[in-house]
Amino acid sequence: MKRRNLFTLLAAAGLASRSRAAGSTTSSIGRLDLPDEEWRKRLSPEQYRVLRHEATEPRQSSPLNHEKRRGTFVCAGCELPLFDSAMKYESGTGWPSFFDVLPGAVGTKRDWSLIIPRTEYHCARCEGHQGHVFGDGPAPTGLRYCNNGVALRFEAAA
Repeated sequence: MKRRNLFTLLAAAGLASRSRAAGSTTSSIGRLDLPDEEWRKRLSPEQYRVLRHEATEPRQSSPLNHEKRRGTFVCAGCELPLFDSAMKYESGTGWPSFFDVLPGAVGTKRDWSLIIPRTEYHCARCEGHQGHVFGDGPAPTGLRYCNNGVALRFEAAA
């Protein structure tokens, strides 16, 4: 990795940690705590790996990448609304990306799994892993919520 790329990654991680996302860990949403065997019954194997064990789906694998209709993206684990479709944009990363979240919908934590610190975000209700937030998104927030499509379900507007 070139030094310039490393500094860009570190700067993006720092921006994300100072963003609104870092402050969104508090929520008045009731928690959903289920035993592991219940999560296994409720979710597909891929959803289980992503939502419960912080795996990442392959890039370009989600049909939600191409979803353009009006509606709401909800957590695949508990159906909590996370994103309005107006928040979605094409980031070119291969995963559904959003520049903002619905109020109180996600919590965050620091992720060191790739050595370089990142900000992981998860559903505020079931704590299902959704993805990571970066400081390289569009206006008005400058954020990119890079989401695993398998962790979401789309509900079209009526």
